[in-house]
Amino acid sequence: MRAAVLRGGTVEVRTIDDPVPGPGQLLVRSLACGICASDLHFMDHPEAGADDDSGMSTYDQDADIVMGHEYCAEVVDHGPGTERRIPVGTRVSSLPVLSTAAGRRIIGQNPDSPGGFGEYLLLTEAITRVVVSGLPGEVVCVADAISVGWSTASRAQVTTMEAPLVIGCGAIGLSVIAQLGRLGVGPVVAVDFVASRRATALAMGADVVIDPAGISPYRAWRDVARGTAESAKELMATAGLPGCVVFECVGVPGVLDSIVKGCERGTRIFSVGGPPEGDHLHTLTAKRKGLNIQFGGGPSMAHWDEAFEAVCSGSLDVGPMLGGTVGLDEVPDALDAARDAGGPARIVVVP
Repeated sequence: MRAAVLRGGTVEVRTIDDPVPGPGQLLVRSLACGICASDLHFMDHPEAGADDDSGMSTYDQDADIVMGHEYCAEVVDHGPGTERRIPVGTRVSSLPVLSTAAGRRIIGQNPDSPGGFGEYLLLTEAITRVVVSGLPGEVVCVADAISVGWSTASRAQVTTMEAPLVIGCGAIGLSVIAQLGRLGVGPVVAVDFVASRRATALAMGADVVIDPAGISPYRAWRDVARGTAESAKELMATAGLPGCVVFECVGVPGVLDSIVKGCERGTRIFSVGGPPEGDHLHTLTAKRKGLNIQFGGGPSMAHWDEAFEAVCSGSLDVGPMLGGTVGLDEVPDALDAARDAGGPARIVVVP
């Protein structure tokens, strides 16, 4: 098959062997696959893969790796021991985890679990879901990105006595915003330096957008929260502000620490960004403020299914997140373009 192959820090398009489905696996043809910031983090920071003792994410610079974990695909063949419940030709997607004889592997982040930047990949039949709508693959493939923010916003269980602040309006921040809106939580304050991302945040449901170059996000949040408090009798009785729930969706060193230093006392922080090179936190400040920091992790299967259904049904419009599509030969340049914070939240590869 033809694929955009990562090896030794460089991505080039060439022909490699087709993957062969093992027990419980499906061979599928990639129809569309989004370029995610995680792809960039993976290729730029091989040390992060080396530090992963689970074996799920392994960057062997001497091996071919086909990235891409946000895909819509078509079933081509069934491996041994499969139930064959999904007919050949059916459009599908899945949580990007491949079950192998050696253990679980993240699809697109391991030599033996190729991703959607190639013509074919392997899926685990048990967690593969059928696309039950006629929406284009370029739309369907965004569901995995949506599931991360969807799961985080759902797990946060923001109450009517709290107000959310979303730091970073890339794909994950946008999916947090969208799910908070679906849950009836608000007002949602969203923060990003880039004007186009702030505009997309409004399109995805943010109530207030802030350029941190012009005003402190925490001052802006206080202004919004104070207005909320003044309109809520139960808060007026205590002359207090709503509790602050911050969603960190940037993944750049220093951002989480700036939240620790700038946020309100008692803030709940959900960190989804996770810079691969690590970070330094003023833990004494966090202690004195009584902060609660929850680090991300992937979505649960239930939350992935919910996000997938919402995208496939069209009840969640991901159109504002989409940029252009590229073919395999354009993947190396598209990866560079995806580094531009002023670009769209998602560039989609159509092999």
